[in-house]
Formats: sequence, structure tokens, C-alpha cells
Amino acid sequence: MIRTLTLLATTALLAGCAAMNSLTSDVASYSAWPADRKPGSYAFERLPSQQLRADRAQLIEDSARRALEGAGFTPAAEGQASEYVVQLGARVSATEAYYDDPFWWRGGLYAHRFARPWPYYGFGLGMPTVTYEREVALLIRDRKSGQPLYETRASNDGGSPSMASLLPAMFEAAMKDFPAGSVTPRRVTTPITPP
Repeated sequence: MIRTLTLLATTALLAGCAAMNSLTSDVASYSAWPADRKPGSYAFERLPSQQLRADRAQLIEDSARRALEGAGFTPAAEGQASEYVVQLGARVSATEAYYDDPFWWRGGLYAHRFARPWPYYGFGLGMPTVTYEREVALLIRDRKSGQPLYETRASNDGGSPSMASLLPAMFEAAMKDFPAGSVTPRRVTTPITPP
């Protein structure tokens, strides 16, 4: 009996550790990729706003490289024109939410969900929580024609605004099924690897 309980506790602990080393994102992709076309050389293109924050743009580009190369793309050689141009984006937005406990709204002690009565009558339970939505976006265009060939986004949320360590896993999720498209968001789990 004790061995069985120890085994179950160990299994639960390992499953919890594995969950902490992976990230689940909602991914939506839009593909106009020709069926007979192969990945090739790529170069990043920075928008004027990204050029002003070169250090942040560099972090995002470095985070996307593994996902692009995993899909078969190679960086263009120094001084050579690439076959494809890649544009990247990343953002974090905060949402403040109140507990959705029925005891605290619709006539409960916390009478209105969106009101802010002072003082709070919920012994601190009416205090807001903040959730951070994180999203990355990737667009691949043909360099010669400028035609967009593949657009993909990955998003998730959590209690921390920090996303630098999550960017590689998010870009990997975004490129997971390249070149297939899926407008309906799908759940993709990818490992979080240390930088």
C-alpha cells in the first residue's frame, strides 16, 4: 500500500514537473503556400517601429530562428539576397478581472461585478487579479513578388508578463504544422528550453 502511494505521488510530481517545462498555446495559421514549393533562405525584415528598439527586435528574431530552421528554412548568407522575407511580432497585454464567484456578485456581498465599492466587503476576495495574454506572430513573404505565403500566430495567458523565456516555445508552436493552415485555433504544446 505504501509503495503504491509512493509510486502515485512520484508520478504526479513528475507530471507536474513536465507541465512546468512545456507551454500550451492556441495557434491559428493562414497558408497560401504552393504545394510544390520548398522552404529556402530567409532574412528578417524590421518595421520602422522595430528598428527603434533594436535590442527587443533582436531578442524576438533570435527566439524565432529555431522554429524557422526546424521547418526547413536557412538563414541567408551574409551579403546574399534571401528567397523569403520574415516579419515578426510579439506582445503582452494585461487584463484585470474580479472573482466570478456567485457569492460576490448578483446580490451577494460584492453586489455588482464591475462596481468598486469601498471598502471591499469580501475580506480581500473582491480584489482584482491580473492575467497577461502573450502573443507572437510570424509572416513569411516571397522576396521577389512580395506575396504573403504564410501567416501564423500563437497565444497563451498566465500570471506573469515576462515572456522572453517563452518566445522560442511560442514560435515553435506557431510553426508546428508548417505549411498547413488552420484558421480555427488549435492547442499546441511545445517544450520550454532554457536560453
